Amino acid sequence: MRTTAQNAELALLLEVAGTPKPGNVDRHRDHDDLRFEHFLTGAVGAQEGLRMAAAGEPVGESFHRAIEGMADQRGGNTQFGAILLQLPLVVAAGADDRHLSPEGATAVVESTTVADAAGFYRAFEAVDVAVDDPPEDMAALDVRRGSDAVPALEERGLTLADIMARSADRDGIAREWVDGFERTFGAAESIESGEGPVADRAADAFLDLLAAEVDTFVVTQHDRATAERATERARAALDGDIDPEDLAAEFVAEEINPGTTADTVAAALFVALERGLEV
Repeated sequence: MRTTAQNAELALLLEVAGTPKPGNVDRHRDHDDLRFEHFLTGAVGAQEGLRMAAAGEPVGESFHRAIEGMADQRGGNTQFGAILLQLPLVVAAGADDRHLSPEGATAVVESTTVADAAGFYRAFEAVDVAVDDPPEDMAALDVRRGSDAVPALEERGLTLADIMARSADRDGIAREWVDGFERTFGAAESIESGEGPVADRAADAFLDLLAAEVDTFVVTQHDRATAERATERARAALDGDIDPEDLAAEFVAEEINPGTTADTVAAALFVALERGLEV
């Protein structure tokens, strides 16, 4: 029987194996500087941090360790957002006094501390992560400052939940933390009720999610208009107006990478596996 941490790692592996996931690395598609093998290595490297989270270690420390392990490959950032989204779920699933549910994961979020926020910031020192410039009043809290921002966190008494709440209007992962992981659990139900290989169900869930909501990483990577057009194209693929394989080629050519959507699928896969999805 797999442990909670092993299910989290397996979810990361199944997510990248799903195909086609338009714009993302999958088992059939690499980017020039980021390849399938890097994602496999990143998932394995994250295992120790995921184990710590499942064992009840502090969220920030567990996340920092998972990202350090994930980054131990040549591709760079592979699953930063996916691990961030998984972590409250892993803690809830591993705890004796909580259970894996929106309420259980939200309780984990609400229990985070200033020290957890510091661990989150330190994780940015392990790997380059594409983020938006912060508002002027949050310049001292720019995550790209890493450890240098910790004194500002401590001075203001900001927990990791506070940091996520401040980012929720522009970041889909933070929004999941704040809104009770609604999209994650919805996608998990879709994967559980689907048919065929689990990796293929994950790819179907990816397209459903992208068609339903603009990907915030595409907004960061390009702009809002590009992200909205990507969502429109995903809807066209669901309606049968374009082959998802053709859409995947289109997105790769245009360097459109719906990473937040992929992160949500990875978290949904974890939920489904913990609830008994057979592989």
